[in-house]
Amino acid sequence: MKTYAEINNKIKKGDAVVVTAEEMIKIVEDDGLETAARDVDVVTTGTFGAMCSSGAFLNFGHSDPPIKMEHVWLNGVHAYHGNAAVDCYIGVSRMSDKRPFKYGGGHVIEDLLLGKPIKLRATSYTTDCYPLEEIDTVFTLNDLNQAILCNPRNSYQRYVCATNSTERTIYTYMGKLLPNFGNATYSGTGELSPLQNDPNYETIGIGTRIFLGGGVGYIVGEGTQHNPKERFGSLFVKGDLKQMSAEYLKGVNFERYGTSMFVGLGIPIPILNLGLAKKCAIKDEDIWTEVVDYGIPRRDKPVLRKITYKELKSGRIELNGKKIKCSSLSSLYMARKVANELKKWIIEGRFFISAPVERLPTDTKFKPMKMTKEIKFIRSVKRDAFTCKLEDGIKYVANLIIKESTNHVPVVDNNNKLIGIVTSFDITKGLALGKNKLDEIVTKKVIYTTCDEPIEIAARKMKINKISALPVVDKENKVIGIVSAEDLI
Repeated sequence: MKTYAEINNKIKKGDAVVVTAEEMIKIVEDDGLETAARDVDVVTTGTFGAMCSSGAFLNFGHSDPPIKMEHVWLNGVHAYHGNAAVDCYIGVSRMSDKRPFKYGGGHVIEDLLLGKPIKLRATSYTTDCYPLEEIDTVFTLNDLNQAILCNPRNSYQRYVCATNSTERTIYTYMGKLLPNFGNATYSGTGELSPLQNDPNYETIGIGTRIFLGGGVGYIVGEGTQHNPKERFGSLFVKGDLKQMSAEYLKGVNFERYGTSMFVGLGIPIPILNLGLAKKCAIKDEDIWTEVVDYGIPRRDKPVLRKITYKELKSGRIELNGKKIKCSSLSSLYMARKVANELKKWIIEGRFFISAPVERLPTDTKFKPMKMTKEIKFIRSVKRDAFTCKLEDGIKYVANLIIKESTNHVPVVDNNNKLIGIVTSFDITKGLALGKNKLDEIVTKKVIYTTCDEPIEIAARKMKINKISALPVVDKENKVIGIVSAEDLI
């Protein structure tokens, strides 16, 4: 048994034994658990991944004459104002109001740390004590009174592995997912992850001093969506942005999804007893998560299999009897750098461990959003589809369009599986160009929907792809109907 005071005294004298979580594994393997518990004082952990629930509170000081800011933009990114007159919160997932929307709040924070000037524009409804209606100025990080990194959800204990069963590429917060299980992505650092090394929150709680963004931060409490029962714990953290580094806070844009910020976070875990020593020696092969189908746009996505972080980190995973490429969205290189930097701080006596003033809850019940409005699905609006085959002539399809008063005809094979689609415009264009074969005018890359897809998602597909109808298919890709923009309206 050790105490925080004893360990901090050893840190002060320069006698503390500090190792990273990866080094702890080898020590336990080579010397045994009891020796490791006796000899090691602190284990450092690290993570470096996209943390969408991140942001910063900024205070600009008062202008002359004063302004009570109502709407605030930083480098064209709309910040939240609902605070005092000249305070704002810039969220990392908020994107610029200007195209191409690849710059967001995370980039603003990174630019602040790089010392770049940030353009501030704000408008006001004016009051007697705040008469200024609009302000347009430039500031740097040093010009601010306070800049507080404040992340309501950080350092997830683990993440699922994402893949895509559909026929089209999809773009998500888990990155670009190729069709037909073409790849898989995951996040988290496994055995180096802070919450994997102290899953019962014995040393991680309110007031715990941590490495945050290259500076010192603190745990404020449990993170939003904290779900320890399912091993999805999370942390609410804060720190002084002025002490941090752009090396550990990076703005990022996920293609066709949005912006975020990569955050470097590390937590020191004091080895107070044998149990903590054992937990800090956890291996990737003992950390499980699930492979989930992100092609199904529902809250409860289908779980395809359980998987270990050891298999995830191998670069290929087995799914449906075949190996597919698997890549990480977080940086193991940077996570190791975080853990080693924190280790260095402690060894040099620049960082002391702190006991939490209150432990985090382990029995939190995670609840989904309460829905008071009925969600309608495609099954409620789909209608019968009139199909054709590639060997059918253009004239045959033209007559079918006239006879059935339809503008879209799905093309199927002999098993009624979708292989293309033809529209009345395609027919008109084909006849004008003297085409006779359907194969010469058919669109083979078809955007489709299913009975269980919400109407709003189907409408979004039409809008993004600039089309006016979607074939409806079943699990075997057989055509069972069609839905048009008019049907959705």
